Amino acid sequence: MIIRTRLAAGVCALLAALTAGLAFPAGAAAGEPTGQDAPKVDLVLDVSGSMRARDIDGQSRMAAAKQAFNEVLDATPEEVELGIRTLGADYPGDDRKTGCKDTAQLYPVGPLDRTEAKTAVATLTPTGWTPIGPALLKAAGDLDGGDGSKRIVLISDGEDTCAPLDPCEVAREIAAKGIGLTIDTLGLVPTAKLSRQLSCIAEATGGTYTSVEHQDELTDRVNQLVDRAADPVVTPVPAEGADRCAGAPTLKSGLYTDREEFGQQRFYRVDVRPGQELRASVSVAADRAVNPGYGVLMRAVTSKGREIVRGEAAGNGRTDVISTGLRYPKAEGDDEDAPAEAVCLAVSHSFSAASGVKTTPGLPLELTVDVVDAPSQAGDVAAFGLGRGWWLLGVLILTGFLAGLVWGWLSRWRVAVWRTN
Repeated sequence: MIIRTRLAAGVCALLAALTAGLAFPAGAAAGEPTGQDAPKVDLVLDVSGSMRARDIDGQSRMAAAKQAFNEVLDATPEEVELGIRTLGADYPGDDRKTGCKDTAQLYPVGPLDRTEAKTAVATLTPTGWTPIGPALLKAAGDLDGGDGSKRIVLISDGEDTCAPLDPCEVAREIAAKGIGLTIDTLGLVPTAKLSRQLSCIAEATGGTYTSVEHQDELTDRVNQLVDRAADPVVTPVPAEGADRCAGAPTLKSGLYTDREEFGQQRFYRVDVRPGQELRASVSVAADRAVNPGYGVLMRAVTSKGREIVRGEAAGNGRTDVISTGLRYPKAEGDDEDAPAEAVCLAVSHSFSAASGVKTTPGLPLELTVDVVDAPSQAGDVAAFGLGRGWWLLGVLILTGFLAGLVWGWLSRWRVAVWRTN
């Protein structure tokens, strides 16, 4: 009994580790990086009255933010143009209309003077309201112009207090402008309501949300986001899909953008030669209010309509972007001069517009296409993505079997010795 238990545990552990460690190989970078202009980052800091709370490592939230900003300013890459905007820093009164206008550029976006920026941050005192929506609109203007990467990093400890200007709708409006601006959000000791709001803001622009409860977490995360802004920008190429395979545009490896109306299906063609593998993924974003419960479907079909492979995903309203992908390895043939196969990518989604919402233009769609050399045994990849790794799987299973036997025997021997003594 002990042997069987130990054996099962060993084999299960090894299989779990194998499953967790296996992943599809990453595709080649799609699109061409551009970056003639310097990357820009606008740090948007909540300086409302609630930032006085002393619950981050024994100090106030404001003190933790200042310390984090000082370290971030020291570590900012030279090529990054950085600015700092505040919200709730100046108006201490009770007039809501005035409080909802309380956002200002503390340090302009541009080449960084670290001493000047630190001096400006040191003057901040928790004061007023939390106008997140108005601050995001202003921050988008701070980053206007240029074709380098643009990133807003919003740090707040409370929900927006300026409804009905919903900050999540503001983020969707910014995303719909197609200016390539990403909003990342960080919640300081967040409530469930704040987490939902900041998550929605980030997801609307393809950004990230992070919950922060310690000063070093805040410093590390902001540093990561500022560094990420310096990464090369990949600009999507506009592509207009067709309503049928025969008239679809032919795409090469790259990153493409399109719009797809509700209830519509878009087709794109990709030539795949024997011995190559097609990797494709698509993301559809809801840049307006939609009904909960939706999905996205991508299919690879032949020119005659026969389905080869598909990828699909479903959502329930918690995210504004839904993505899926597929892989199609084409086996090598005996004929070296065999023509390429025209594979059609059919993309459709099941978003539905909420009452009173405009259905045109269609929802933004981003398509990644990558055609690479396929593994020598395409059938293996199509099955489990293991390629030539079946021998490794067998070795690991055998190793687990033997290890389980040895461990079980040792355990049984130790129990026998214990009973004897």
